[in-house]
Amino acid sequence: MNVPIKTNNLDAFWMPFTANRQFKKNPRMFVGADRMHYTTADGRKVLDGTAGLWCVNAGHNRPKIVEAIRKQAGELDYAPAFQMGHPNVFELASRLVTITPQGLDHVMFTNSGSESVETALKTALAYHRVKGDGSRFRVIGRERGYHGVNFGGISVGGIVANRRMFGTLLTGVDHLRHTHDPERNAFSRGVPEYGAEFADDLERLIALHDASTIAAIIVEPVAGSTGVLLPPKGYLQKLRDICDQHGILLIFDEVITGFGRLGTPFAADYFGVTPDIMVTAKGLTNGVIPMGAVFVKSDIHDAFMTGPEHLIEFFHGYTYSGNPMASAAGLGTLETYQEDGLLTRGAELSDYWADALHSLKGLPHVIDIRNIGLIGAIELEPIAGEPTRRAFSAFLDAYNKGVLIRTTGDIIALSPPLIIEKHDIDVLIETLSGVLKTLD
Repeated sequence: MNVPIKTNNLDAFWMPFTANRQFKKNPRMFVGADRMHYTTADGRKVLDGTAGLWCVNAGHNRPKIVEAIRKQAGELDYAPAFQMGHPNVFELASRLVTITPQGLDHVMFTNSGSESVETALKTALAYHRVKGDGSRFRVIGRERGYHGVNFGGISVGGIVANRRMFGTLLTGVDHLRHTHDPERNAFSRGVPEYGAEFADDLERLIALHDASTIAAIIVEPVAGSTGVLLPPKGYLQKLRDICDQHGILLIFDEVITGFGRLGTPFAADYFGVTPDIMVTAKGLTNGVIPMGAVFVKSDIHDAFMTGPEHLIEFFHGYTYSGNPMASAAGLGTLETYQEDGLLTRGAELSDYWADALHSLKGLPHVIDIRNIGLIGAIELEPIAGEPTRRAFSAFLDAYNKGVLIRTTGDIIALSPPLIIEKHDIDVLIETLSGVLKTLD
């Protein structure tokens, strides 16, 4: 039984991506967290099967991160980001570019994944303009893509519920088809065999719009929020080749896949394909303080470094870009990742994780299972006329049984902290098995 909240009646907070009326009738409140578990308001432990919202990669309440924030708060709480700096932000940037794929040597800081996407899109457009190629004004997204909730992100995104209420959005945007092909790839273990040819859809858009008008294409290497859609073998390399052929920048949105989620530092490392711009957030600070980072290749950065030295090269940034507290959290997070080997730990557990997930095949209503690194998805057959209800029922039942999962549509998405142990995987899957067996 949930403990009622006595301090307020919950009305004031309009919650994001939440069924507000349903929640406030029976609120689910976390009041504490440590490593793999949350603590609820009524004192129950809940296994975190989602790393918060794909972000608590190192687990909760990690000492180096807590201490870094505490120390920073007593030394320098805020410093202006325009025309001024502080040592931590430069240290963080320098350390980050030692773990990014080769060539991504410069970083801009933001406050979220949504802002990181906006920054990447603006950088791509501005780069072509400073190069004297201002006719390249189009950006290409992908169906079922998720790139945050700002106008640029939802414009290049391809999830209809995120787009339908907001009018025409940005102009000059088009979309590739998605890569989901359940007829050929259902229940694949890891990267699916079939579908590299879906990258050829970019050639169709080039033929329609002409390459001279296209500035960039943005894709998630693994599409997370839409339900863990994996790129077919060879797909990302094919996109890279087409972009190179036509002078189009390739942007990877690694807000979810960055910082160890696939068992490599970044998905670019996993797939052996380096983008021109890489978007990150979430795991950058372990979700503790909001922060994002956008990495660019040196030739993009250097194209702006012209003209008189006293002039601003790029009119973009945020009040909290590289905030001292966020920078401290980032440094503490990197130390924790290094100390625990978390940027590659997912590779050690990936086979055990895959076996556990695919053991759910054959349970009622399960129509597909997908996995890569320490990400998984269980797709459920929707209830006729009631989309999302079956998965949401699974979410509520799992929570009541002590496991936090995430749902998107009728897909259960899993992305546990990278510190997860095999016995935690067993608990997670056994609980889910029990939930699925009793679903209507």
